[in-house]
Order: sequence, then structure tokens, then C-alpha cells
Amino acid sequence: MKITSRLIVAAMIAGSLAMSGCAYNSSSADVYTASQAQREQSVRMATVESVRAVKISANNGQPSGLGAIGGGALGAVAGSRIGGGTGSIVTGIIGGIAGAVAGNAVENGVAMRDGLEITVRLDNGDYRAITQTATGEVFNAGDRVRLLASGGVTRVTH
Repeated sequence: MKITSRLIVAAMIAGSLAMSGCAYNSSSADVYTASQAQREQSVRMATVESVRAVKISANNGQPSGLGAIGGGALGAVAGSRIGGGTGSIVTGIIGGIAGAVAGNAVENGVAMRDGLEITVRLDNGDYRAITQTATGEVFNAGDRVRLLASGGVTRVTH
């Protein structure tokens, strides 16, 4: 019984760490890191040409594996409670596999955020496309916007 409780606690901690890691990675125009604050940024004016809804993967499409490990552990524990003897081993294995698949899917789902791909025409006629997290700020074709750039990061704001 002690091993089962430890597995559950370990899986919960692993899941919490995986989710907290995603919480701090932001591609929003509204979020600055401490190192970005109070730094000069270049400002260019532009006109929005088009806006397209996209999904942004905070884990770059590469899950950490913590979701699969946590889900697998929980599934194995839950599955092993079904049946007795050899049957409980088999259901534990099946539960572990199903839990790993489900945990991986949950991790990938948590890592997805709504974003915008904003294509703009600079005043000099050049085009740029900037992708950032959707924050509720609405961009429409024809809007005048500011492109704020510093250290390789560009944000679009009104």
C-alpha cells in the first residue's frame, strides 16, 4: 500500500511540474520577462494586412514525458486494482499503457495556446508576419499598429 501511495504522489508532483513549466512560457504581446523590462525597443509603424488564428505549442511539439509517466503510473495503479492474481497484473499493464497515452495527450493539450499570425505592411512597403499569443486585443485588416522589437522578439500592439 505504501508503494501505491508513493506512486500516486510522484505522479501528481510530476504533473504539477509539467503544467507549471508551461505557465511561464509566454509569447503574448502583454507579457514581458524581467530582463525585457526597462529595455529600449525599436518601434516601427505598420498597417495590418491580414490576421489568422493559429495554435502555439508551448512545448514546441515535444512533450517532456512527464504526462506519459504520470498517466502511466496512475493507470497502472488503477488497473491493478481490478481483478486478482494474474488478472490484476494484466489489467495493471493495460491501465498503464492507456494512462500513458492519455497523460501524453493531456500534456500536449495543456501546452497549446490560441495565437494570432499577424501580417503587416511596414511604411517602407516591406511585409512582416509576427505570431503571438492571442490576448483579446483585436487586430483587423487596415488597422495601424506598432511593431515593438528588441533582442529578436517582436510584438504587435495598437
